[in-house]
Amino acid sequence: MQAKNSSSSYGWVAIALHWIMAPAIIGTFILGWWMRQLSYYDPWYQRAPEIHKGVGIILLVFLLFRLAWRFANPSPASNPQTPNWQKFAATATHGLIYLLLLAIMVSGYLISTADGRPIDVFGIVSIPATLQGIPNQEDIAGSIHEILAWGLIGLVAAHVLAALKHHFIDRDGTLRRIIGIRVKGSTDDHSHVQTTLSTTK
Repeated sequence: MQAKNSSSSYGWVAIALHWIMAPAIIGTFILGWWMRQLSYYDPWYQRAPEIHKGVGIILLVFLLFRLAWRFANPSPASNPQTPNWQKFAATATHGLIYLLLLAIMVSGYLISTADGRPIDVFGIVSIPATLQGIPNQEDIAGSIHEILAWGLIGLVAAHVLAALKHHFIDRDGTLRRIIGIRVKGSTDDHSHVQTTLSTTK
């Protein structure tokens, strides 16, 4: 499988980034929701936020790399039979997901550094507090962080449902491409569609 995207398939870099980030984003959301239920005396009261922050910083690095890679490697062309409104909706959804991720990570940073303390990323690196002293910084950033996080999960759910629709209803190979399975042949004649693992170009 080639590293870069082609006009008809994703390269292994884009596929790996997708499947590393997707579960990490959902898991971080679940962890963030769960840790808000913890009491001060819970043994995870301190540890859960540390993990949440550390994973968030790592995801930011992955996101920036993914955006750069996407800019340098345009996504494969959509199925010609896909209506224009669906193509627009897919592009808009992807763009909003990236935008929300960036905004969520920035607001998370503002929450964590509101008191001037840096963010420790699993003892590997320390991210300094560069913005602090904003009135009600932690509360305002916290509200924005939570609202955007729920909005992101809603978009992710819509994204998953759209992918399942393409796979089970449209049967156009959209989901297979991001999994790493290349579809050969016309999508008009499903009896002649052949799928092979994209181990060769």
